[in-house]
Amino acid sequence: MANAGSGSLATILFLFMFQAALHKGAAQYPVVSQNLVTDNVSVVEGEMAIISCRVKNNDDSVIQLLNPNRQTIYFRDMRPLKDARFQLVNFSDNELRVSLSNVSLSDEGRYVCQLYTDPPQEAYADITVLIPPGNPIIEARDEVLSEGNETEMTCTAMSSKPAATLRWMKGDKELPGKPKVELTYDKMYTVTSRLTFTVSKEDDGVPVVCIVDHPAVKDFQAQKYLEVQYKPEVKIVVEFPQGLTREGENLELTCQAKGKPQPQRVNWVKVDDDVPSHAVITGGDLYIENLNKSYNGTYRCVASNSVGESYDDYILYVYDTAPSTEPAAHDSRAGEGAPRTVDHAVIGGVVAVVVFAMLCLLIVLGRYFARHKGTYFTHEAKGADDAADADTAIINAEGGHTNSDEKKEYYI
Repeated sequence: MANAGSGSLATILFLFMFQAALHKGAAQYPVVSQNLVTDNVSVVEGEMAIISCRVKNNDDSVIQLLNPNRQTIYFRDMRPLKDARFQLVNFSDNELRVSLSNVSLSDEGRYVCQLYTDPPQEAYADITVLIPPGNPIIEARDEVLSEGNETEMTCTAMSSKPAATLRWMKGDKELPGKPKVELTYDKMYTVTSRLTFTVSKEDDGVPVVCIVDHPAVKDFQAQKYLEVQYKPEVKIVVEFPQGLTREGENLELTCQAKGKPQPQRVNWVKVDDDVPSHAVITGGDLYIENLNKSYNGTYRCVASNSVGESYDDYILYVYDTAPSTEPAAHDSRAGEGAPRTVDHAVIGGVVAVVVFAMLCLLIVLGRYFARHKGTYFTHEAKGADDAADADTAIINAEGGHTNSDEKKEYYI
């Protein structure tokens, strides 16, 4: 055992003496060469880092790895530094690969890969230690909100390296926040983002999410659900009748009101008049029997809660019971239900067309008679067109001279 210990000690002494001799000669003027390469490393605190020194063309020169204080971690495949966290992963003529487990912030810095040539060659590997932030914390100025009001939220991510980036999402929409970065005494970063926005009734139950972007973590976030109160939404539904409202029929209306909090009361009124005395109001239902035209008007359903008041209107127009050409069935609201004058317009149009047609006919007949004025035949002239001469024409004339006193004229 004593001999083994003495041999190991001798080897270490030889390494230090060899290193000292190299430093005394050419190590004072190291050069950075493309023949010796390495890579920068980013590692999360507590995890493992791998440092690799690679030689493209090696002429049997010695490779060693130095820490930021330029202490030798590995000389070829031997580790003179008494830190068991460093372990040899691979050693060959062209590579020295070393692992560093359980990395802490004190391990951060520039590590040196050195190749003993003349002059010596060096390459540098920067180890960056990443420290994830603590769980993000969301704080809200108001726990319960009313629609139309402005609110403020803050999100904080503490003790990270480097500083985290915070983003805000409300539902599926990203909102801009105002970040503030502070450097703490232990060289850590605390980031706070402030968000201000106005809420609507559609925001009730929607999550507001603070998302943390940091190279040491993924899918890191916190969220808070909004509770928004809003005034009622009111809608009047016609239960009966489905078509026109006629004299003698019944009318049933239902007022649907929804809000947060739920409306405490629902009230029926008639605009600019009183609700008929025999109308039956039960909660949100309005029932009127035996309609007549005196009930015409605007009926309004009003609902209210602690946030505000809303209403919806129904315009009632009662039609005659006599059968007529009915317009299409409709819901008498928002100005609908006024008496229609379509029949009178149609009749007037038909009459105008008939008068116009008669005038056109008279004009055509007048022009025809004007062109044929004075063209007629007498009985004496009958057969004259077929006679060879005047005497024959007279003989052929119907009635001859015996009927000359009974001439008749026919106008065409």
